[in-house]
Amino acid sequence: MVSDNKESARADDVVSGLRGTALVERGGEALLRYAGGTTGGQPDMPIDIGTRFQIASVPKQFTAAAVLLLVDRGQLALDDRVVDLLEGSPASWEGITMHQLLCHTSGLVHWPQLPQLDLTSRVPADDVLEHFRRAPLLSEPGTAYAYSSPGYVLLAHVVERVSSSRYRDFLANEIFTPLGLRSTFVGNGGEEPDLAAPLHLGERVDSFELDVVGMGAGDAWSTVGDLSAWDAALEAGQLLSDDSRRRMFTIHTPVNEELGGVRIDGYGYAWYMADVAGHQVVFHTGGNAGFQSINATLPGDSARFIALTNDTSTDLFGTALALLGVALDWRG
Repeated sequence: MVSDNKESARADDVVSGLRGTALVERGGEALLRYAGGTTGGQPDMPIDIGTRFQIASVPKQFTAAAVLLLVDRGQLALDDRVVDLLEGSPASWEGITMHQLLCHTSGLVHWPQLPQLDLTSRVPADDVLEHFRRAPLLSEPGTAYAYSSPGYVLLAHVVERVSSSRYRDFLANEIFTPLGLRSTFVGNGGEEPDLAAPLHLGERVDSFELDVVGMGAGDAWSTVGDLSAWDAALEAGQLLSDDSRRRMFTIHTPVNEELGGVRIDGYGYAWYMADVAGHQVVFHTGGNAGFQSINATLPGDSARFIALTNDTSTDLFGTALALLGVALDWRG
């Protein structure tokens, strides 16, 4: 385990036994920085603060930012329709807009409603899209919140269509490199260094396929340091226009669900909003095969906390609540 600075003793209590990494910052100061456990790879190596994890659904934030960059450049509009941008779209998608995809009100299904699609196997992109096309909508577009990773896959395809660039290249050239996110990339890990392996109860599991099946929905690898830099860049307005940044962090649809006892108020563009004891928490969680993640900011408290793990048996949300306590100096 690695933990440093004046909060090190408390860090031991908060994240004891976590297989992964965690970071808490407030006012630009690191209150907790932790790495523990092993990567589960071959060879099995100790996890350190620079270990890269699949961050599961957290990179929906990158997808949303890519769409908003194209909006800022006048190449795309939030009320543009999927059927006008992606060939072969079925008639049932007639009313689906970019806005609805971004805030999960398109009516599209989520992975559990596509049991015939193997999330761990690479298949041609059009075969993946055909699974989406055949699935009946859960509701009329624009009428209800229903979380949909396939909706974000469609957004990634729109980014490719509009930018005439591969999605992974667009993110690398327009987001990761300009913001100095040197440890972040999208797609299957391949021979990339410093990767954690996917585990459940300490045993290796098959990874999700990220080049095609999960593109735009849960396809990135990153570190707690890079995610902190990402949050700071968004907060400072380094990437998006003020209007696009406002849209990203505005509740567009109520969610009215609980996560680990925390009541979620609504969803923006790839960010959930919640109130915890009078403190606004803006966050996203993620879960891929063998990985879990949370990226959270507290705008009113100038704080953020991030946790990543490569074992899906971990109670990551329980850890996240403890990290929230560190961020707010709740000593209990």
